[in-house]
Amino acid sequence: MAEIRTETVGVLGDLLNIKVDVAGRGEPLVFLHSAGGLQWDPFLQGLADRYTVYAPYFPGTCPGEPNDIEHVEDLWDAVLAYDDVLTGLEIDSARLIGHSFGGMLAAELAAMRPERIEKLVLVAPIGLWHKDWPYTVADWTAKDAEQLAAVLFHNTASELVKAALTPPEDEDLAAEGLVQFLWTLGCTAKVIWPIPDKGLSKRIHRISAPALVIWGENDALIPPAYAQIFAASIKQAEVCMIPDCGHVPPLEQLAALNSAVNTFLD
Repeated sequence: MAEIRTETVGVLGDLLNIKVDVAGRGEPLVFLHSAGGLQWDPFLQGLADRYTVYAPYFPGTCPGEPNDIEHVEDLWDAVLAYDDVLTGLEIDSARLIGHSFGGMLAAELAAMRPERIEKLVLVAPIGLWHKDWPYTVADWTAKDAEQLAAVLFHNTASELVKAALTPPEDEDLAAEGLVQFLWTLGCTAKVIWPIPDKGLSKRIHRISAPALVIWGENDALIPPAYAQIFAASIKQAEVCMIPDCGHVPPLEQLAALNSAVNTFLD
C-alpha cells in the first residue's frame, strides 16, 4: 500500500494554502474530489500503484482548515487555485481525473489550460445544464443523510457502499464526521449555487486532451443523459456507461471503473 504524505501549496498569490495528499510513484496524476470531500479510497490507492497521485483538498474541506473557503469567492478563484497547485507542485503536464463537482473543476481547468492536461477522465461531472434534464445544487445540499444516500447510491449491495454508510460506533466521532461532511457540502456549493452552469458550455470546446466520460447507468442525482452531452462537447471523447451503478462508481462498481480508467490511461 502506497504511503500517503501531505504537501502544502500556496495559491492565489499566497493568499491561501491548499493541502494536497500525495502517494505513489511514476508519472503524475491529479484527482479532484466530489462535493462530499476527499476520501483516500481503494480507487485512489489503486491509481497510486501506477502513478504519483496528487489529490488536493478543495479550500475549506480539509479538516482543521474550515475558514480557507473565505478566500474563494467564485468558480474562477477555485479554478485558478487548482492551476496554481499544479504550478506549485511543478507539474507541467498530467493525467487529470475529476468526480462530480471535481469533474466540473477538471473540465474547467482542462479548458483554461489545455496544454497542461495529457488525458482527462470525468466521472459523472456536473457543470453543464440542459432544460430537458434539470438538476440543482439543492438536489444534494437540501437533503438529510438518508435522502442523500438514496440518490447517491444505486448499488447498495457493494461492500464499499455499506462501509461508507456505516457511521463510527463512537458517537462523538460520528457527530464530528457529519459536521465535517455538511461543511464540505457548503464549501463546494459556494461556487456553484444554485445551478452548476457557470458557462462551461462556452469553454468546453477548448479541451484538447483525449477524454473519457464515465457515468453510472442508474445515476439518480445527475441524469446519465449528460454523458453524451459532455462527450459531444469535447473534441476527443468517449463514453463509458457502468451498469448497476449510481453517482459514485468508486464505491459502487470499483472493478468496472478501474478497468475503464486503466484501459483509457494506458
